Amino acid sequence: MTAEQVVIPDIGDAKDVEVIEICVAIGERVAENDALIVIESDKASMEVPAPFEGTIADISLALGDVVNTGDSIATIEVEAATSKTEEAESDSTQERVETDQEPTPETRRDPQPATQAIESSAEPVRAAGASVYAGPAVRKLARELGVDLTRVNGSGANGRIVKDDVKSFVKKSFAEPTSLATGAGIPPIELPDFSRFGEIEEVPLSRIRSRGAENLSRSWLNVVHVTQHDEADISELEQFRSNLNSEATSKGDRLTPVPFVIKACASTLIEFPQFNSSISPELKTLIQKKYVNIGMAVDTPDGLVVPVIRDVDRKGVREIAEEANSLAAAAQDKKLKPADLQGATFTVSSLGNIGGTGFTPVVNAPEVAILGVARMSVKPVWMNGEFVPRNVLPLSLSYDHRAINGAEAGRFVQALVSRLVDIRKLVL
Repeated sequence: MTAEQVVIPDIGDAKDVEVIEICVAIGERVAENDALIVIESDKASMEVPAPFEGTIADISLALGDVVNTGDSIATIEVEAATSKTEEAESDSTQERVETDQEPTPETRRDPQPATQAIESSAEPVRAAGASVYAGPAVRKLARELGVDLTRVNGSGANGRIVKDDVKSFVKKSFAEPTSLATGAGIPPIELPDFSRFGEIEEVPLSRIRSRGAENLSRSWLNVVHVTQHDEADISELEQFRSNLNSEATSKGDRLTPVPFVIKACASTLIEFPQFNSSISPELKTLIQKKYVNIGMAVDTPDGLVVPVIRDVDRKGVREIAEEANSLAAAAQDKKLKPADLQGATFTVSSLGNIGGTGFTPVVNAPEVAILGVARMSVKPVWMNGEFVPRNVLPLSLSYDHRAINGAEAGRFVQALVSRLVDIRKLVL
């Protein structure tokens, strides 16, 4: 038997995700792809599967722990050693050699990580110019995480900083509350003591809902929102869709209007590339993407998540529908992968039959536009000298006015509506 260490896989841009469920126990036999734990980021919950078959020998984390890419999950005993084990042992040996070297005092140098250095609201542990006692492996970890070692308390002998000190500092930094209104001059809303008026219950938000609220607040404070409303007569589209659904052999083959809307958006984004872009922070350039990845808002019990359908412009409506259904099911089952939530260039948020007559969606920055789709209804439309009943779909395009002006938004919506009115244009 060989002990294999299992770690958190690459979770993309997500940081400090929380362990919300442990699916195994010590001594339990697991098969490849069996769920080990469930983690929750600010965007979605996801399972981490076992990479191979074996028996759980040890579990390295607990419920509620905050973890990142590379953190240990468990040790699994497998039948035979693998090259992966040998490589891991080699890396571990090298790290022990580096760590065991005698640390030397070093005058503070400002770290220059690839990402912005992690700051803490706490007072510096050492004054500028003070010595830092840490080994090479600890200094390397600090550089990778963007940690200023002069701000870290050492728990080792003679104040020596060890790896756990760096990790604890990072966790504490991310746990500290941040003010979304910093620099905006907007005071927070003060709440009265509601219990003075009657019984109350304080219900904690899920991690997804809480981070979602932060992201929406940040977007609302930074993006200059404008919403353009219009309606599309999709009577011909509905007739075509109805014919296709009557030929469907299973419920899974039935089409909703949403895949048609997503396909029409992709075609329109190709025509109007400024809507498939991001504005630079200094407001000097528009970063236009040469790919069309559309985010699709999905409602789950834990909150709203936005999985991404990639290269929509290269896919047909049926393929888009299948992928949308698969992503929506994965979102409900907490099986979305980090890559499923990254890379969107535009977002569609459909409220379906509960959508009312229209709404104002919030732009999912750093995107510059989002389309809201409300409830389709039958309305009288004047055609050929008489009123006739037509299927009308309300559309609401919110956009960042810093990147897009009103005339451009008007032309975009007109082009989108024309594609939905005459679906033959989707093949052009």
